Amino acid sequence: MSSRTVIRGGLVITAADEMHADVLIEDGRIAALAASGTPAAEAFTAERTVDATGKYVIPGGVDGHTHMEMPFGGTYASDTFETGTRAAAWGGTTTIVDFAIQSRGGTLREGLDAWHAKAEGNCAVDYGFHMIVSDVNEETLKEMDLLVEEGVTSFKQFMAYPGVFYSDDGQILRAMQRAAGNGGLIMMHAENGMAIDVLVAQALARGESDPRHHGEVRKALLEAEATHRAIRLAQVAGAPLYVVHVSAREAVAELTRARDEGLPVFGETCPQYLFLSTDNLAEPDFEGAKYVCSTPLRPRDHQAALWRGLRSDDLQVVSTDHCPFCFTGQKELGRGDFSKIPNGLPGVENRMDLLHQAVVDGHISRRRWIEIACAAPARMFGLYPKKGTIAPGADADVVVYDPHAEQVLSAATHHMNVDYSAYEGKRVTGRVETVLSRGEPVITEREYTGRAGHGVYTPRSTCQYLD
Repeated sequence: MSSRTVIRGGLVITAADEMHADVLIEDGRIAALAASGTPAAEAFTAERTVDATGKYVIPGGVDGHTHMEMPFGGTYASDTFETGTRAAAWGGTTTIVDFAIQSRGGTLREGLDAWHAKAEGNCAVDYGFHMIVSDVNEETLKEMDLLVEEGVTSFKQFMAYPGVFYSDDGQILRAMQRAAGNGGLIMMHAENGMAIDVLVAQALARGESDPRHHGEVRKALLEAEATHRAIRLAQVAGAPLYVVHVSAREAVAELTRARDEGLPVFGETCPQYLFLSTDNLAEPDFEGAKYVCSTPLRPRDHQAALWRGLRSDDLQVVSTDHCPFCFTGQKELGRGDFSKIPNGLPGVENRMDLLHQAVVDGHISRRRWIEIACAAPARMFGLYPKKGTIAPGADADVVVYDPHAEQVLSAATHHMNVDYSAYEGKRVTGRVETVLSRGEPVITEREYTGRAGHGVYTPRSTCQYLD
């Protein structure tokens, strides 16, 4: 039995085009588009019709950076794959790429299998995996080749967190050399962790223990220095590089310089760096702990450089780095010692709306919104054109978006499994109305109609900016 849906009367927006078109969906894929009101569009027949008059019809968002159920600092991220992917759907995101973790002394395969077990049968939307490499050795390097062959094509390394995920320059170089040979993409957390640990210890010795000191010790210059070092190591290895959660203007400048030199270097930022700042980290009564993440929030005057980088394509992707910890009982682990506050913010549900607000505010165009939130992450991580666009043959991951509806972001109304919102009380214009994942309604006119287990694991090809 084939199932057909037609979405009528909306403004279809992709990274490349805007057109008033009807969209025909058949058996989970986009079958055809035709200009609204034309004979071709009127010939579309379907069991289900979605009226998108006055609305946008956009590709489902692709969030290339999430951490569901991630262990950190003696606790776990509070969203499971079930709650986190449901919240993603509410926010118009229909694909996440999460991070499987290699344990020190363990294999990549063991880490990947553990994450498959967490996700399988529990996801409301489709998902893929990156692999965190925390123990570079001969066996790890061989395993990287095997993972690329089976669709795990990106590997994250850390220049931060000594004793946990940290890799030294030699380990990073060896992994980059391997990626240069197998087509994989190295993703880098670029902060000088060894220097930061010295500054943390010195701050605590001076009695500086409040959340705001988290931002002060993780200096922008140490993000820029590590970004520069990662770029040059990748250049020596002949490998591409993707720098995650870029927050500082000095780091953007390093990426811009590398790209001006023609290097295959890419950058991601996150909504928290575009909309929040050190003012939030300094909120009194330990409220600042809600905003502790790494790289940290920067002074507000860094935001202009991030927006400029997004407009100029020196930053290509906006992901969330969704890694939520409840304020009560989790963030509170760091009372009296900011270094013990679990690092991470909730955001998987807010990204598409915040970026639409950026369209309303004039920071980016509508098509650039779709580029940085849907198409570019899909291309970056080998999912395009199956994901990230509305075109014949693509998966029918489609969002009907009301650009005029107003909403107030709040923990009282969000669907993430966390007891606060990083954007509490923020008024935004634009809201998800209906979401289809492979043609199946997950959100139907602001009602959840999805189910755990609908989302399937999606193997990825290599980075499509390197073809």
